[in-house]
Amino acid sequence: MRTVAFFSRKASVVTASHARGNLLLAALPEHELAQWLPDLECIEMPLGAVLYESGGHLSHVYFPISSIVSLLYVLADGGSAEIAVVGNEGLIGVSLFMGGQTTPSRAVVQSAGQALRLKAHFMMTEFNRAGDVMHLLLRYTQALLTQMSQTAVCNRHHSLDQQLCRWLLMSLDRLDSNELVMTQELIANMLGVRREGVTEAAGRLQKAGLIQYRRGHITVHDRVGIEQRTCECYAVVKQEYKRLLPVPSAD
Repeated sequence: MRTVAFFSRKASVVTASHARGNLLLAALPEHELAQWLPDLECIEMPLGAVLYESGGHLSHVYFPISSIVSLLYVLADGGSAEIAVVGNEGLIGVSLFMGGQTTPSRAVVQSAGQALRLKAHFMMTEFNRAGDVMHLLLRYTQALLTQMSQTAVCNRHHSLDQQLCRWLLMSLDRLDSNELVMTQELIANMLGVRREGVTEAAGRLQKAGLIQYRRGHITVHDRVGIEQRTCECYAVVKQEYKRLLPVPSAD
């Protein structure tokens, strides 16, 4: 079992502008967000850190700002596969308000950055008020479940090349650049395949001029080309998030 990493705290007070770096928080009514600000804590999320293990107690929920977190299902023999990816569009910890204090998945930081953390009891209090917060979180959960379902279908019916393209696109959607810091071993763990398979698939994309891979860094040179190679799963999930969670208007 992996050890949960220590997250250094930021001394600065979380502002409304900073909180809106997470689209779910940005979708909250202004008066609701103002009430949350004193309880939001900004933390650093190092690459590979584990937020919680399968079966672990949820003491907090996390709203990524510039980080990306993978939700993994872990088998008894230690094998794992990614079931969802969460970035600045959502939160980690939906099991808390869906009826349980624990979760069957492992949450691992896929791309380093910052997140805002909120104590579990505060989140439950807000959810149980059955107002705008509850409806927003339920819509987000529906979108997340769509992603999980589509990931299962993709892993069963589509090629590794298509899965890698889908994974790259979903990661790019949650970053401000076209570069990902990610080893092939970690990608293999996310997709639940052998490292050699990822090496071959990445090699084909690089040979086609779509990406460049070196020493744990993947640079995407042709996003359109990757979109043309991926399966329909990427578009299905993206459309569902857009339908349920429209991007908030700028102030």
